[in-house]
This record gives sequence, C-alpha cells and structure tokens, in this order.
Amino acid sequence: MEHRYLGNSGLKISEITYGNWLTHGSQVENDTATKCVHAALDAGISTFDTADVYANTVAEQVLGDALKGQRRESLEIFTKVYFPTGPKGHNDTGLSRKHMMESINGSLRRLGTDYVDLYQAHRYDYETPLEETMQAFADIVRSGKALYIGVSEWNADQLRAAHHLAKDLGIQLVSNQPQYNMLWRVIEERVVPTSKELGISQIVWSPIAQGALTGKYKSGQPVPEGSRATDEDGGGAESIRSRYLQDDKLTAIAKLEPIAAELGITMAQLAIAWVLANDNVATALVGASRPEQIASNAEAAGVTLDADVLSRIDDILGDLPETDPNKTKSPATRLT
Repeated sequence: MEHRYLGNSGLKISEITYGNWLTHGSQVENDTATKCVHAALDAGISTFDTADVYANTVAEQVLGDALKGQRRESLEIFTKVYFPTGPKGHNDTGLSRKHMMESINGSLRRLGTDYVDLYQAHRYDYETPLEETMQAFADIVRSGKALYIGVSEWNADQLRAAHHLAKDLGIQLVSNQPQYNMLWRVIEERVVPTSKELGISQIVWSPIAQGALTGKYKSGQPVPEGSRATDEDGGGAESIRSRYLQDDKLTAIAKLEPIAAELGITMAQLAIAWVLANDNVATALVGASRPEQIASNAEAAGVTLDADVLSRIDDILGDLPETDPNKTKSPATRLT
C-alpha cells in the first residue's frame, strides 16, 4: 500500500481509504462488515472514512467495533458532520456550533476513540455563518478531539473562504471530499486548481461511479439482480441510473475493457488508478459488501497509468464525462 500526504500537512494516509457509506449498519451484516474492515487492514489500508449520518449513526458504531484491538496510532479515522441524525430535531442538523459540538462527542463515543484524525463538514451550511462553523472547528481541534479539518462537496469559493478563516484561527483545512471519477469531473475546472493553490487535497468518493465503471452493467441488458442500481432503499439506484447507465456511456465503458486487460488489472482497479493519477487526489474511497472486493480494489494502489493510457481513456469517453463546475454544490437549505 502506498501513502500520500493529506493537503499541506505532515499527515500521511493510504492511497486507498475504506469507506462505509452504504454498507455498515444497512446493506451488510455486522460480522461481514467486520470481515471487510479486517480485509482492508490486511491489504495495508490504514485510513477509514465514515460519517454520523451513515445508517443514522450505526455505521460509526460498527466501524468502531471492527477496529477494536488495533493500534490507534497506526490508523487514520475520518468522520463527518452536517446531515440530520438522531431524532432529527430542529438542531440535529447543519453546522451550527451546537450541532457540531454535540456531534463530535457522539461520533467519538460510537467510534470508541478519543480523537479523529480528520473531522469534515459533510456539506456547506448556508444557514449558519461560516465564521461560527470555523470557530467551532477550531475549538474541536484545540480540545484534541480532531487533528485536522476537512469538508465535502464544497465549491472553490467556499474552500477559499474557509481556508482564509482557518488560517486566521490557526488550524489546518487540509481536504475536500468530492465525487470524482472518469465520468464525473466537475471538480477539475475550479475546485482542483483552487485546492492546489491552498494546499488542500481531494479525498474522492465514487471512483468507480457507483459500480458503473466495473463493466458489470451492459448496454441493452437488464441491470444485474442485487446490484446497487436495483437497491431502491438507500443504495442510490436512481442516481446511478440517471447519471451513468445510459447506452452511450455503457458502450464507451465496454471499450475500456481492453485497456484494463492490457495492463493486467480489473476495470475497477483501472478506474481507481485513474483518479489517483490526479496529483491533487490524496486517496480514493472504496467500499465493499464482501471482503474480496476490498482486497482486489486495494491493489490499485501504486498502479501508474502513463500519458498514453490516459489519452486513450479520454478518446474513448469523448464528451460523455460531466464537467460543469456548477454541479459542485450543497443543498440550499438544511435537510431535516
């Protein structure tokens, strides 16, 4: 497993991060989730990402239980705050000082740790002054409950404003967690250049386009039973179908298979290696419902795609990837 620095900090994280968004506490049983975490550890993955909203806090508990007995200092544990949790009352959401202070304590309790390595704003909160949010972040860092701070799906202007406040407060904003893959490139025009300037890394989610880039979905064929595109209860089925499963995209994805075969890697490994080829990407988030999935995907770490391969991929995909920077956005109003 290769490691990279996270933003302009001295913290190294594994190129592959194990994330438990759609699995722990929901799609897979706890014993399987634990086996997946242990498979990640066996593959050399040291970085684990979760959020309080995943399975309405249950995912944090499952991850904490799965990591019991591991040397804490050898791990990097990330979590997030913003979305509604608990009974979802009027203050159980957003980035207010009240919600953030209560949320970090709950996350630490569920994860079974005294601190998280990275505490992330899961979305931008238009209803709370950014100064209040950043002051709360600063107090959380100074209390020792988080070492670094990050955000998720913030646009370039929001990153710049938050970085400025963080610097004034003496804390480090080191990361952004956006969706990014061969077919979803909305961060490339504005977010990535701004992040490079400010010393912020990308922790990218959905590097395999929610499974579309594995090649398991075929043009003109029904979606496979049991796949995420059939999961109407929280698996993002509608998002996958509307964003990735059009015939022209599936036809293009099929044309990537010879490239993966030439390199001796799987389609998923090709997709993960592609996002890691962006030097502003510190790590790719991957999940798993079976231990063998995480073991295979972890092998993408250290895979180098040369300029010719990257050019061939671009030629095949043409104008299919989404590149509109305005699609990097957070909800205009808090969810309840």
